[in-house]
Amino acid sequence: MNNANPLLDFSDLPLFDRIRPEHVAPAIATLLAEAEAALDTVTQPGFPAEWSAMSRTLDVATERLGRAWGVVSHLNGVADTPELRAAYNAALPQVTEFYTRLGADERLYAKYKSMDPAALNAEQRQAHRNALRGFVLGGAELRGAAKERFAAIQERLAALGQKFSENALDATDAFAYYATADEVAGVPEDVLAAARAAAQADGRDGYKLTLKLPSYLPVMQYAASSALRQRLYRAYVTRASDQAEGDASQYDNTATMRDILQLRRDEAQLLGYANFGEVSLVPKMAQSPVEVIDFLRTLARKARPFAERDLADLRQFAAQDLKLADPQAWDWPYAGEKLKEARYAFSEQEVKSYFPLPKVLAGLFKIVETLFEVGIRRDSAPVWHPGVEFYRIERGGQLVGQFYLDPGARPGKRGGAWMDDARSRWLRPDTGRLQTPVAYLVCNFAEGVGGQPPLLTHDDAITLFHEFGHGLHHMLTQVNEHDVSGISGVEWDAVELPSQFMENFCWEWSVLRHMTAHVDTGEPLPRPLYDKMVAARNYQSGMQTLRQIEFALFDMLLHTSFDPAQDIPPLLEAVRGEVAVLHPPAYSRTAHTFSHIFAGGYAAGYYSYKWAEVLSADAYAAFEETASVDGAPSVETGRRYRQAILEAGGSRPAMESFKAFRGREPSIDALLRHQGMA
Repeated sequence: MNNANPLLDFSDLPLFDRIRPEHVAPAIATLLAEAEAALDTVTQPGFPAEWSAMSRTLDVATERLGRAWGVVSHLNGVADTPELRAAYNAALPQVTEFYTRLGADERLYAKYKSMDPAALNAEQRQAHRNALRGFVLGGAELRGAAKERFAAIQERLAALGQKFSENALDATDAFAYYATADEVAGVPEDVLAAARAAAQADGRDGYKLTLKLPSYLPVMQYAASSALRQRLYRAYVTRASDQAEGDASQYDNTATMRDILQLRRDEAQLLGYANFGEVSLVPKMAQSPVEVIDFLRTLARKARPFAERDLADLRQFAAQDLKLADPQAWDWPYAGEKLKEARYAFSEQEVKSYFPLPKVLAGLFKIVETLFEVGIRRDSAPVWHPGVEFYRIERGGQLVGQFYLDPGARPGKRGGAWMDDARSRWLRPDTGRLQTPVAYLVCNFAEGVGGQPPLLTHDDAITLFHEFGHGLHHMLTQVNEHDVSGISGVEWDAVELPSQFMENFCWEWSVLRHMTAHVDTGEPLPRPLYDKMVAARNYQSGMQTLRQIEFALFDMLLHTSFDPAQDIPPLLEAVRGEVAVLHPPAYSRTAHTFSHIFAGGYAAGYYSYKWAEVLSADAYAAFEETASVDGAPSVETGRRYRQAILEAGGSRPAMESFKAFRGREPSIDALLRHQGMA
């Protein structure tokens, strides 16, 4: 069986065309046994406490396990089926138990503590520092019952995080509303064509509307029917909660969230911390929860006058032009889109016609190739869905990295967009060969209809650039130690720097000219339309900033001062009372699908988006300062950025990398200026 098991083939890329759910259990059992044997070997008294010996034995075994489990986890996110879900959930406790035990093994911890840092190179020293810190946070200094309790918490948290994700996905997939032609008046034609095709595929009349964003968002922005918007809004904001209507309440995440929060608090206290917020910040740039909360509240104070002005404008417009004297939560996106059209004389829909996915990709690749001195071209590999593409990045004829691109929304695929690593750059100690990095880039864009390519909104294009920024961080690294190569080992609150940095190019005329072509005529984006988009760039930026702060402050308070035995909605309401200008109805349960913090690694870390925006805006300002007369970015600045930040990966503290690029510490000024709040 093992010879035929594609999950055990590490000769090259994952064999996605051959992997089946029944391969998961035997492959993971084999790899766990190998990793177990390696752990046993390196913890023997006679085994040398020496970096390369340790790496050759233990790291090789755990990296194989991590790669195979990464493939299974990836498929669980992009191609969920009942069979795969069952296989994943059966293996999850075993994998969690092994990694928990590995990170808490006092024999292994002792070996690492007895290593001589002077015998290591700079990359290894950083990985060694991270490893020692990881052992402490992994419970290696706990003993007896406390250690057993810590391990049980890790296993239970892994299962609860998976349950949260499943509930969010199932609750989203469970909803469908078949609307009539009258109800969907105002909704863009390409969205209607997709909805009509989806209804026909179900053998139904009308238009199938779902809670997947490519369907939900255009309805909220464009549907003239307030009743239709209200119907979808209510379903969307009550997903996976006690407020969901009908059968959907079976996916309620309330108890799961409470259990997760209690277990995180228990974990923190076992490790000697007052709360999980403190634990979360140990490996981050921010020094304490108080520092984060102060940062968020300061930014909220600066943004609030702009948000209040945004809202006053919107209320006045809704009353005068839309005859909405008392707009409700489901009216705001509609009113916002109408005001944008009236004020700037363009609509997102008009812009969308100029952003066919193949053209946007070509423009993205062009700027990356120019700035970072690489070539990007199509490559071939087994994939998990016909819509997935595979590419390679080269410099001087040498392979630098490869990536899968999975752009389309579909049933069984987790919502949102993300980058994940399929394989890290590593000078392998077992073969002496350099292993090149491979990334997954995943989005959820609407599929093309009627033979046309997918059309992206400008926001979609920004999302694509964002995820590609993460991908570049992973793929362009020149670090050979896999624990600190690419995004590995980068402080979580700095990890969004390269992604948010890339978003800026979606606003540059010199870039947009090459990434737009009207889907019917092939004409590039007209300059007058671009000028309107730029004028509208900071439209409602005050409100949007406060919304991000609302989520970030809620997250940090939830993991510091909040009592997990209490109900969660009142805390979110209190945060809104402090920072928000818009308040949703009492039945809203947005926290119940807040996967970032309950299932996605951002617990007490959601502030990272705003924190890293300060870094990324300041980094991009260096390009603004050195751009050519026609606005083209400087290749020399691109090279400095690549070498100081992308290539360095996690091999040194993020602040050192930032200062190596900018020559100083970051300033908030560029962010406020970029967002029209200077």
